Amino acid sequence: MKHTLSVLVEDEAGVLTRIAGLFARRGFNIESLAVGPAEQVGISRITMVVPGDESSIEQLTKQLYKLINVLKVQDITTVPCVERELMLLKVNANSSSRSEIIELAQVFRARVVDIAEDSLTLEVVGDPGKMVAIVQVLSKFGLKEIARTGKISLIRESGVNTEYLKSLEAKV
Repeated sequence: MKHTLSVLVEDEAGVLTRIAGLFARRGFNIESLAVGPAEQVGISRITMVVPGDESSIEQLTKQLYKLINVLKVQDITTVPCVERELMLLKVNANSSSRSEIIELAQVFRARVVDIAEDSLTLEVVGDPGKMVAIVQVLSKFGLKEIARTGKISLIRESGVNTEYLKSLEAKV
């Protein structure tokens, strides 16, 4: 199972290297990684997606807490969260397919950020499922390049579990 970890660290040189080293020594692969400033000056939030079972993630969390600059570690996999990614997607687009690609992009609320003679570059923001879906839909035109950020995530203070609500809507 894939786990999403939210880690607050002191914003100092070498913190990310120590965390990556810990993961490498334990044989864990980091599938997604996003780092940026948190709500306090001098603190950064690292959001990681890591495959593993409950016990191995628990052990990894304990190991993370042993690192000097790590302040807080949360496994937010099963907690209601807001999750987002950013993707830039360059698609083959000749004059005959351009309008269809733009229409499909609008369905996904993607923005056209560059137009060339033979391609369109789109900016897509949303949950990870949206990224997979738009890639599948546009792959028939030919994908030239993809650049994706890692997943970022914050716990929903409202506690509303939108995944649960989506499953209820699907049944109706």
